[in-house]
Amino acid sequence: MDTLLSSLSNANFQWVLVGSLLLGFASGVIGSFVLLKKQSLISDAMAHAALPGVCIMFLIFEVKSIPILLIGAAITSFLATQAIQFIINKSRIKTDAAIGIIISVFFGFGIVLLTYIQQNSTGSQAGLDTFIFGKAASLVKSDVQLITGGAFLLVLISMLFFKEFKLTLFDPQFAKGIGLPVSFLNGFMLFLVVAIVVIGIQMVGVILIAALLITPPLAARYWTEKLGMMAILAGIFGAISGVLGAIISTTIVGLPTGPVIVLSASFIFFISLLFGKKKGLVIRRVRQA
Repeated sequence: MDTLLSSLSNANFQWVLVGSLLLGFASGVIGSFVLLKKQSLISDAMAHAALPGVCIMFLIFEVKSIPILLIGAAITSFLATQAIQFIINKSRIKTDAAIGIIISVFFGFGIVLLTYIQQNSTGSQAGLDTFIFGKAASLVKSDVQLITGGAFLLVLISMLFFKEFKLTLFDPQFAKGIGLPVSFLNGFMLFLVVAIVVIGIQMVGVILIAALLITPPLAARYWTEKLGMMAILAGIFGAISGVLGAIISTTIVGLPTGPVIVLSASFIFFISLLFGKKKGLVIRRVRQA
């Protein structure tokens, strides 16, 4: 308890707490659209594809500048989505197989580059491997401000385009009929996923950021069948996961924040799986009885 109280008075921990909360909320909201669009695995591919972008930008500029590294992550994540679409459209390979291929190629390439950097660079690459699993404790104020501002902006955009996203999800033909640019909106939705992956990999890591996008919406799905309420609940579950992860990893010394955030989200999911108002297993058994 004393450790927690002393941490709460620390300005950097307060920033990490706020950043975790907003990142979790934004991931839950955007993840709701991704889940209903059945693109959860694509978000996983985007996350894994971010690693080579980080490494390439470091090799080019030889400086660990977070904005530069994140630009590289965004570029390779975008290229991964385009590669998946190209394989699906130009071959007989199914979506899941195409995603598996791209994840393997991009992440494997990223690990090779990261190994090369660690063996051939000086101390300037220190901490670069934290992009794999994330390390919130090492974030400085400017890093957390970037995460906080980006997450807030993504939530705001999701709110502004909520009706358009909803129409393109459930009735794309009707959306086309009333003049909505469906292809653009689908691409814009993928851009939001890339953005949340890019701003979140510092805190959660390229391996676990996809889990933060998928798990809170899955939990929310057991409580409601309305998209608006689902997005809000997913955001709340994601925010709770972020706060719990930050607090637990601070209280118990040595625990990494990112994995604890994902474990917190998984705990909320299992509670929802059992006791969710709409589809919870226990609730269904009680109703049947």
